[in-house]
Amino acid sequence: MNQSPSSKLSANQTLETRAQQIDEFAKMLSGSPYQCLDPQLNQFWRQQQVRNQQMNINGKIDTELLANIATSATIMLPFYVSYGLNIKLGEQAFINANCTLHDNAMISIGSQTMLGPNVQIYTAQHPLDATERCAGIETAKAVTIGSRAWIGGGAIILPGVSIGDEAVVGAGSVVTKDVQAKQVVAGNPARVIKTL
Repeated sequence: MNQSPSSKLSANQTLETRAQQIDEFAKMLSGSPYQCLDPQLNQFWRQQQVRNQQMNINGKIDTELLANIATSATIMLPFYVSYGLNIKLGEQAFINANCTLHDNAMISIGSQTMLGPNVQIYTAQHPLDATERCAGIETAKAVTIGSRAWIGGGAIILPGVSIGDEAVVGAGSVVTKDVQAKQVVAGNPARVIKTL
């Protein structure tokens, strides 16, 4: 008999608790090198991918998958994540359709911030050395976006980037370094256009 992912969890065990019991998951969140091919981590990732796919098919936000989302936040589906548990979304934040948040590290998005369609936020970094990369070694760096910021459609935010309050990222930009509060950036790589 097939069980849904939520029925596999005991009554006392949340997804977050289970994730913290996986050694490589804890390393991943700490910013230390971790083994992305670890069987336990890979099994948990696959479970979260099934939940993500079901959410997009059902058209309803899965509050266990996305446990750290403010109740007044809006997410337009489809929406894609790696784990879901490492995403914090503030009050009245808005995520448009087809956004991808690879939350191998924490992704924090402040209140009233808007992400246009097809925005991608990456946290995982792969080694330049091919042997290490093919062996499954990764590190992950958190991404933080402040309050009342606007990330234009199709923008890509790379690992470790912080974007300040009320900053604006132009559509299609690739953000490779921090953006200060009230700065407008655009381009590939994104450069400061002006300060508001």
